[in-house]
Amino acid sequence: MIRISAPAHLHTGNPDLSGDMGRLYGTVGFAIETPRLEIEVKEADRDTSNDKDALRFLKRFRKSYDFPPVEVTVKSYIPKWVGIGFHTTLALSLGTAVSELYNLNLSLEDVAFAMKRGLITALGFYALKVGGFIYEGGFPVDRREKVVPPLIFRGEMPDDWLFVVAIPETPRKALAEVRRREDEILDNLKKMPPGLADRLSRIVLMKILPAFVERDIKTFGEGLYQFNHLLGEFWSDYQENVYCCDLVNEGIRLMLDKAYCACQTSWGPTFYALVEGKTQAERLKFLVEDFLRENGDGGEVFITRADNRGMVVERG
Repeated sequence: MIRISAPAHLHTGNPDLSGDMGRLYGTVGFAIETPRLEIEVKEADRDTSNDKDALRFLKRFRKSYDFPPVEVTVKSYIPKWVGIGFHTTLALSLGTAVSELYNLNLSLEDVAFAMKRGLITALGFYALKVGGFIYEGGFPVDRREKVVPPLIFRGEMPDDWLFVVAIPETPRKALAEVRRREDEILDNLKKMPPGLADRLSRIVLMKILPAFVERDIKTFGEGLYQFNHLLGEFWSDYQENVYCCDLVNEGIRLMLDKAYCACQTSWGPTFYALVEGKTQAERLKFLVEDFLRENGDGGEVFITRADNRGMVVERG
């Protein structure tokens, strides 16, 4: 039996959706300790699983590699369709487990190509491979899904830099439908003005990365918020406004009063804040919980560190 524990991730954004410099996307984001995907994969008489997405990815993996049947058990879930990486994490973890079980000797890159996950935005790929704070460099415009975007920067997040993460219940159903149309939207995405891509890239290069290296959490957080907010304005044609819905918009305003940054991850509805220390994190958690109860159907709010390890593989 192969057991895998793999981190979820928080997406901050993509600096270049213009492509006029010859590359597209790139991603800034974080691997996080909580929640985690935990799966067990063992030999079986036929492919079985307690999760239909796992069976779908197994079928896809078999198009590239031949291996005996397996039983896949998802023991612990990352919430689906909320912007923190369930499907990419499941696909890459599953392929890795099969490779380990049957000695296929596949790299994580091999698995990503077979599963067709982690190739457009590689945050999920590097969250599993190296963990931490991640900036990957996108792909050449003529090589979409033919290369794994290169890792440009990876840093260890300090233990006392904590995330307060909110997953509001009210917008989840509507956002799940958007996520199902994600490939269609991305295939027909409008071009980002080169000037906006220039600004976003400069925020990454001259504010976010230097502040991280200098452990300047205030400037680091300012850069993350500015970057994410500008991207939200670009994506507003596909959302209710700068963020996915009014509830998240108000939640981010609340977080900004008490934290160094507040961002929406991917399409949402998950949004998150960066704080320093457990006391500040717990105070903000209680405030956001009250806000979600008073303005919708509640939801999940939790505190987590960044995950600086990545995927853990064990043989049982």
